[in-house]
Amino acid sequence: MTTEELILSGQLELYVTGSLPPEEAYEVEQAINKHPEVKREVEKIETTLLHLAKAVAPGTLPVRLWAYVTGAVRGVRHLDTTQTKATNWASMIGWASAILCFGGIFWMLKQNNGLHDTIQYTTTQNTVLKEQNENAQKDLKSANAMLAVLRSKDYNVYILPGNQAVAPNAFAKVYFNKKEEVAYIDTNGLPKAPREKVYQVWSLIMEPLTPRSVGLIEAVTEVAKGIYRFENIPDPEAFGITLEPAGGSEGPTLTQLYTLGIVGQ
Repeated sequence: MTTEELILSGQLELYVTGSLPPEEAYEVEQAINKHPEVKREVEKIETTLLHLAKAVAPGTLPVRLWAYVTGAVRGVRHLDTTQTKATNWASMIGWASAILCFGGIFWMLKQNNGLHDTIQYTTTQNTVLKEQNENAQKDLKSANAMLAVLRSKDYNVYILPGNQAVAPNAFAKVYFNKKEEVAYIDTNGLPKAPREKVYQVWSLIMEPLTPRSVGLIEAVTEVAKGIYRFENIPDPEAFGITLEPAGGSEGPTLTQLYTLGIVGQ
């Protein structure tokens, strides 16, 4: 048999998988040692089988198992011609078992990864639900606090109408506790402040006109959506809200006075 006939015969594939009888395997080994093209063809077949094994069981495999399979492919050249045909069948069965083992491990890895993803998704959902519940509790607490303010006889309510020249439709509500010098200001009647601008609240003494800054309408003073809390407001005669540059101003910009209301005695 010529080398070309040997390559096309399929015997080299059977040799690599350990399926040839000892005498035929010996003949192939002789051809491998004698003809470089036969040796290259055997190496190509070995490489193909190893790629096939990887395709059947991709991913990380135990080192000992992978060594066993690669050894099974690469170690066929060391066949002992004294082995029986039954032993070759055992080798072939062992190789097939290794492939099936690969498939089983791959399936288990997929199942494990799927379970891990499910647990991770559930944990994330629980975290989101926990945060939503905590936020809802905070909102409820703020709402109850505001309800207590609205119902308290210690707070008087004042409307701050809009400045007709600047924002005629604007308005704000002030809930003022004169004894504790605390005010809650509802700004939901104000238009949204432009970028780089901020609303600033002033308490006013009218004669002579003496403005004192109460604070800024910003996140740090917000106690509920659109409602802000301010302290240390001694005996105001009026409240005003102006639009100022970000960070506020030392004195009110009267051309940007949005609302103004007198506080009843």
